[in-house]
Amino acid sequence: MTSILALLAVLPILGLVSGEASSDFPGPDYQWKHHSQQDLEQILEDTKRECPDITKTYSVGESVLGRKLWVIEISDKPGEHELGEPEFKYIGNMHGNEVVGREVLLLLISYLCKNYGTDPDITWLVDNTRIHIMPTMNPDGYAEALEEVKKTGDNKWSTGRANANGKDLNRDFPDLDTIYFGSRMGNFPRRHGKNNHISMALNLKQFQPETLAIISWLQEYPFSLSANLHGGDVVANYPFDASHNGKAEYEATPDDAIFKQVALAYARENPVMSDPNRASCDMGDDHFEDGVTNGADWYPLNGGMQDYNYLHTNCFEITVELSCKKFPTNPSDYAKFWKENKESLLAYIRQAHSGIKGVITDMDGNGIEDAIIKVSKKVGDTGEYIDHDITTAEGGDYWRLLVPGTYYVRVEKCGFEPAYKECVVPEGNESEEGSDCSFQLEENNEICSQKEVKMEEDLLNILSRYLQ
Repeated sequence: MTSILALLAVLPILGLVSGEASSDFPGPDYQWKHHSQQDLEQILEDTKRECPDITKTYSVGESVLGRKLWVIEISDKPGEHELGEPEFKYIGNMHGNEVVGREVLLLLISYLCKNYGTDPDITWLVDNTRIHIMPTMNPDGYAEALEEVKKTGDNKWSTGRANANGKDLNRDFPDLDTIYFGSRMGNFPRRHGKNNHISMALNLKQFQPETLAIISWLQEYPFSLSANLHGGDVVANYPFDASHNGKAEYEATPDDAIFKQVALAYARENPVMSDPNRASCDMGDDHFEDGVTNGADWYPLNGGMQDYNYLHTNCFEITVELSCKKFPTNPSDYAKFWKENKESLLAYIRQAHSGIKGVITDMDGNGIEDAIIKVSKKVGDTGEYIDHDITTAEGGDYWRLLVPGTYYVRVEKCGFEPAYKECVVPEGNESEEGSDCSFQLEENNEICSQKEVKMEEDLLNILSRYLQ
């Protein structure tokens, strides 16, 4: 199959006026500006009005000061989870004064709307991926930073970074890394306990409302891939963000290979990020090979969002730093950032189709929720277990991101006989649909514990009450 990026190079791109072909989206009449919360809401409303058949807007919660955390869903069947279709998300502006992600996501929303039905690659992405885009996770911090820019013409490093309670939201998530790593003896890299869907006792009052809104959002949708857009450097950063000893050193996840693949998919399409001769940003002399880095190897942090995604859900998330300057004071600079990131944003969404996917059913064809998918990569005559399991969604479907290769797949579910299958992820799979690896399971008489199910239900109930 011809790659999406090759096709994008020759296909027409639509301008601001629907149906008007243009090679310089968003077009010469576009007003480059810093978009306020009211502007953001208007863009979402305008997009929904222009593309009602493929969009839906919803709020996942509110900020400290009551601003809504808006999401726009872009899909051929908005509001519906289609069996076998991966769910993807972009989050911008987690740090309120890191604004490039916010602005390029607003452009991406319009770009997808205007090109759907005309550009075959955009149409394929929207028809086969349920895309959720949150332009800002920290609207209060953004408002503070924007006010400073209006008054002084500049933004200090810290003004608006945190939320209205002064909390850095990328240090505010449950610290599941500490549970995952457990106690280590010396430098022996041993994991303790579960390898996925790790839970912990939560005092929800200790977390910020923006954080709780994201936690609740992750419980509601079966996301498989995500990116969190930041600023302050130019690099694609992948888990783990925390290290087992708190030192700056490479801390690989069991899925290090696929995290490298998806991070590179973003970085290589960004001419600045992938430039080996790029000058370092002011904040340091870091050199990132191929424009990517392991988070803990760069600088370790606990309570981050990308590690929480990986350890508590099926979602693989990276953090992408888009610009040296956190808040470009000249709005016309956004044209440059859009040009640098457009292809990367599209290529990264396509990565949601890497690996294998399938539907797990009983012998009558009924989907089995919360079946465990275990994967080992075939190496010679043996299999190397990837020590991170995922689970099926409500309808029994799943998406397991994997690099090309041959895999032994085992499915387990209490009350059913385990099943095995060999599944192949071909070279070039990242530009096509995931390889089908579905199973039918036979029931047995095993007595099942409801402890894990009850823990998830308790978390949902607590979140529901707290966010009301």
